[in-house]
Amino acid sequence: MEDLDIIELIIDENNLEDGIEAISLVESPAIEENFVALSRHKVEFKSVDDEKRIVVGLALVPDREIFRKSGDYAYKIMFSKETVKKASELYLKRLKNNNATIEHELAVKGVSLIESWIVEDPNMDKSNLYKLDAPEGAWAVVMKIDNDEIWEDVKQGKYLGFSIEGFFSQKEQELAKQELVEYPHFMYDPKTGEKVEIMTKEEHDKYAEKGWVHSDEDSEALAVLNEILNKLKDE
Repeated sequence: MEDLDIIELIIDENNLEDGIEAISLVESPAIEENFVALSRHKVEFKSVDDEKRIVVGLALVPDREIFRKSGDYAYKIMFSKETVKKASELYLKRLKNNNATIEHELAVKGVSLIESWIVEDPNMDKSNLYKLDAPEGAWAVVMKIDNDEIWEDVKQGKYLGFSIEGFFSQKEQELAKQELVEYPHFMYDPKTGEKVEIMTKEEHDKYAEKGWVHSDEDSEALAVLNEILNKLKDE
């Protein structure tokens, strides 16, 4: 199976649309985490029961690759710890805690986020009370369900987890490009055409900082450009 592109999604502070609009109750959560009451751990309804009508789970998990497909293009997305934290903060600051949907299709009333936190120490975190197995940086949420019909569906196992919906920007994947470099390879000085064989990433970074490039074509093009610039300076 071919390696898929991994696209890191971020919240661009210059884009006011970026952020989470709602949390959806779904049968197949994208992050593959079920509600604590309905997880494979089979936690009993102690903190999650008919009287409290709450479900606890993970809304976002950092650095977890999530499969997506747009037409024929298959890829993966992921969120950094920083983005998860920023998304959780903006969700509350913008008073979105009463925004809930079913399967990303139907907006519903009577489903609210009443508590949330970012996991800082997995060993000491409150999420252990619910056996969430939450990694560092995960966004844990508690949802209260006052809607009778939806609560019955939750108890029957119709909805197994959370899935966020919102807008995110795409981070430039410079790191991914660097990881595609194979060793050894040649780099060229665009000013002189001199070349050197690169054996390690440290050597690569050293010559890249000096402005050296990877191919003869890049070197020749830059050399021509430098020649033109030098002539302009002389004139």
